[in-house]
Amino acid sequence: MITTDQLREVLERETALRGYLDIDSKIIQIEEEELRTHAPNFWEDAKTAEAQMRKIRELKAWVEGYKEVKTAADELQLAYDFLKEEIVTEEEVDQAYAHAIKLIEDLELKNMLRNEEDHLGAVLKIVAGAGGTESQDWASMLYRMYQRWCDSKGYKTEITNWQDGDEAGIKTVTLQVDGPMAYGYLKSENGVHRLVRVSPFNAQGKRMTSFTSVYVVPLVDDTIEIEINPGMLSWDTFRSSGAGGQNVNKVETGVRLHYKFINPVTEQPDEIVIENTESRSQFGNKDNAIRLLKSQLYELELEKRRAASAKVEAGKKKIEWGSQIRSYVFDDRRVKDHRTDYQTSNVNAVMDGDIDEFIKAYLMEFAGEENV
Repeated sequence: MITTDQLREVLERETALRGYLDIDSKIIQIEEEELRTHAPNFWEDAKTAEAQMRKIRELKAWVEGYKEVKTAADELQLAYDFLKEEIVTEEEVDQAYAHAIKLIEDLELKNMLRNEEDHLGAVLKIVAGAGGTESQDWASMLYRMYQRWCDSKGYKTEITNWQDGDEAGIKTVTLQVDGPMAYGYLKSENGVHRLVRVSPFNAQGKRMTSFTSVYVVPLVDDTIEIEINPGMLSWDTFRSSGAGGQNVNKVETGVRLHYKFINPVTEQPDEIVIENTESRSQFGNKDNAIRLLKSQLYELELEKRRAASAKVEAGKKKIEWGSQIRSYVFDDRRVKDHRTDYQTSNVNAVMDGDIDEFIKAYLMEFAGEENV
């Protein structure tokens, strides 16, 4: 049964959210922004119109999120009062409290994602480390984990590159994640993930350690202008492999983009290489490879702008012992994040995509530093 202090805390946090989210101003702003959509020539510039509609959707999302919190807090207050008259049970009051707290924490967490890129989608790339079949199997397990997490959030995903492992698993996969705040949440996954388990690929049943690297960059949209020098671009084509029908194995639909440029962070010559095999059309794959290139260039520009290169690169260390951000120890039933010390014993739930608490712990500790 919750205490009076716990009830008071919920009501105070709800009131605080209304204030620092500036909900009243957002409601007025929504009305003003919607008036602009009534102009006769509004849809003549589709790009500008879509940007305007996106702005309205984002404002409404904040207001609706707060309204859910307000409703949950009011229902908790009502349930607490009804308990005295024995209209509801203590269990129902506790359930109302848990529901209100979850909504409050979710909205407080979302409020911490204030960087301009946080609202964008994400490009998530998984690369198996050294270790052959064992690490390639681990890469496929991580892919499944992130896919299930995306499904739980209602995010749209698209595989833009997939390379099968030699015997099992995958060597690498690139996943496009489209949805509000996808990058803001997934940036916490950037780094090396370590697996410790009794390997099914080892005849002696030995305990094995494997490493897989995860890279996350913002997925740029049409509202962000990124300049690309055509003279620095070159292309290779090849036959795609894996899923996609017979055509992809017979025609050179896969593309490999090479872009040479001066890295704005290091100020040294650099090269970005991107493979795209998602579409059955070579033209489609080229278009998407350009979009992924823009995403990587955008991330580099953000690093330079906020002088955060050291922090970002720290999450992209060599895939080896001592550089991991998180360890998954199956035999000990433990998953631990080494940056925040948050851990859980529910390994199966984590591998089924339940990683919200890891994301929350990371953002609560580091999001404030990123916003400085």
